Amino acid sequence: MRWLFLLLIVLNVFYYVWHQQEAPLKAKEVAPLSLYKGSQQEIRLLRETGVSAPARRRDECLVVGGVPQREQLDALRQRLLTLDITATPITGQLPGADGFWLKVAPESERLLDQSVLSVLSKDFKDLKHKIILCEGIATAE
Repeated sequence: MRWLFLLLIVLNVFYYVWHQQEAPLKAKEVAPLSLYKGSQQEIRLLRETGVSAPARRRDECLVVGGVPQREQLDALRQRLLTLDITATPITGQLPGADGFWLKVAPESERLLDQSVLSVLSKDFKDLKHKIILCEGIATAE
């Protein structure tokens, strides 16, 4: 009985030492955030400061498409029209791009954000979008 008691004490000491090794380290002292801020006092949104997001140059256009068939392009144009996004078909090929494309009107570009593009890409398998120079684009207008 005495040996069993001594064995339990030794096992408890071993268990204590084992758990002390796995204990998390003490947290370091962290410097206050005010030291890191410097001259910047708070985070402000771009809209609050009056600065807009970086605007594209006036000679750049947003084009969507890359679909292999004209029928898919017409369906894409109809879908964009239901979203109040004006787009005109591009006649001819875009340099370095295959398929048929639509040029999005500048006033409609803000409506065609990343969330709308991701929904459209689920419905139109080969849908792509690019920002290109408007100079060499021939539209149906």
